[in-house]
Amino acid sequence: MRSDLAAVGALKLCCLSVLLAGLMLPVLRRLGLRAFSMASDSYSSGTHSAAFVTCPNDTVAKELARGIVEKKLAACVNIIPQITSVYEWQGKIEEDSEVLLMIKTRSSKIPALAEYVRSNHPYEVAEVISLPIDQGNPPYLKWIGDTVPE
Repeated sequence: MRSDLAAVGALKLCCLSVLLAGLMLPVLRRLGLRAFSMASDSYSSGTHSAAFVTCPNDTVAKELARGIVEKKLAACVNIIPQITSVYEWQGKIEEDSEVLLMIKTRSSKIPALAEYVRSNHPYEVAEVISLPIDQGNPPYLKWIGDTVPE
């Protein structure tokens, strides 16, 4: 009798283990694929850049952002509202409320991006500065490269 109970208990434990393994398989597969993707994607430092442009207001920021993305000059533009800029202009210290664009693109697109901003920005001297991206989430960096053509 005791060995029959042990056999039933072992069978229940085995079935439970198989059931749990079956339920965990999709989760483990997804984690494995994500780890493989991050480990196998290579990124050459500086291939992409984050560029920054200040705008006088939300309307200008949205128009520039939309044009930049539509023209494939960038994969994404974040619009950061309500920044305060303190700067010297024509011999005076100025302080203005502005909106900041944070633009993710290929480094090779920076000259065309700067030209687009200069041609469509209301400022006499529009800010366009960029910093190369040294590291990042490989799938995100791949997305930038896939979205913005060479």
